[in-house]
Amino acid sequence: MSTNEVWVFIEQHDGKIADVSLELLGKGCDLGKTLNVKTGAVIPGGKVKDLAPLLFSYGADVVYVAEDPALARYTTLPYAKTMSDMIKQYQPQIVLYGATVTGRDLAPRIASEIRVGLTADCTNLKIGDYTRKDKQYKNILYQIRPAFGGNIIATIVSPEHRPQMATVREGVMKMNSVDKSRKGEVVEFTPTIAKDIIRTEVLKRIQHEKSVNLKGAHIIVSGGIGVGSKENFKLIYDLAHILGAEVGASRAAVDAGYIPKDHQVGQTGTTVRPKLYIAIGISGSIQHMAGMSESNRVIAINNDPEAPIFKLAHYGIVGDLNEVIPRFIDVYKSLKK
Repeated sequence: MSTNEVWVFIEQHDGKIADVSLELLGKGCDLGKTLNVKTGAVIPGGKVKDLAPLLFSYGADVVYVAEDPALARYTTLPYAKTMSDMIKQYQPQIVLYGATVTGRDLAPRIASEIRVGLTADCTNLKIGDYTRKDKQYKNILYQIRPAFGGNIIATIVSPEHRPQMATVREGVMKMNSVDKSRKGEVVEFTPTIAKDIIRTEVLKRIQHEKSVNLKGAHIIVSGGIGVGSKENFKLIYDLAHILGAEVGASRAAVDAGYIPKDHQVGQTGTTVRPKLYIAIGISGSIQHMAGMSESNRVIAINNDPEAPIFKLAHYGIVGDLNEVIPRFIDVYKSLKK
C-alpha cells in the first residue's frame, strides 16, 4: 500500500503533544495541498489513540497510531524500528520531525535504516522543481536552513530517494487554527518490537522548563551587542518589566555573554511573532530579522541611523539607549497614573 502522503512525526510525552509537531502539521497541510496528497500524523506511544481528534483539528487527514507498552516512553531503538517499519509499509513521500532532542535522535537513525537523506534544523520548506545533468525532477521538497554559522541560507534537495526527510526548528512554522469539526481516518499499526532491541529503560523523567517563554509573549524587548555590556542589559529588563514583556536578545549579545541562550531570537534561536517587538542596540542581521519579521509592530532604538533594522521597523528612534530607555519608562509610568 502506497500513500505518497506528507507525514509528520508527532512527538508526545505523557499524552502532551509537543508544539513543534502541531506547527509541522500546519506546514504539512500546505505541502500536501501543493502536491495534492493527504497529510498524515504518525503518533507512536503507549496509549495515544485518544489524541487523534486533536490532530485532526490541527490539520491531519489521517492519523497513524502505533500503540505498544514498549513505546510508552521514548527510547531510541523501539521508536526507530516502529517508524522505519511504518515508512516501509505506507511509503510517504515526505516525513517531517521537530528539531527537538527527540527528533534529532530519532530521525538520523531512521534515515540510516531506510537509506535516505536527512536535512537537519530547517527553517523553511517549499515544493519546487530541480534539474541536474539534463534530468528534471518535479515537485520535490526544498529543505531550507542556515549554514556556515547562520551566515548563508542553503537549499538542500534529495531528488532521487523517498521519503524526503527533514527536522524543523521550533517556532518557525505557524500552527493552523483549531477546527474541532474536522474529521479524518485513523489507521492502527501493530508494532513488531523484539525484546532484544529494548536495551534501555526510563526510570525517571525530569523536565526543566525554560526561564523565558518567547514564543507565547505578546511583547518582547530585545537587546543586541549595541547594549554594550551585561550590566547595561539591566535597562532592557527594566523596560520589559514595566511593559509586562519578555526579554529577548540577538545572537551577538548571547555570544558576548550578556544574557543566556534561552533568550536568543533569530534563525539560530527562537522565531517569534509578538504584537510588539522592541529592538534595542540590534543592528538587524538577516538571521535575526528572519526570526522576528512577522511581529505586528516593531520599534527600533539604535544610535546608528544606517542600521538595517530601521528598514523593517514601523517606528525608529536614533539615540543612545541610556537616554532613550529611561525616558520610555518615565513616560509609560506617567500614562499609568
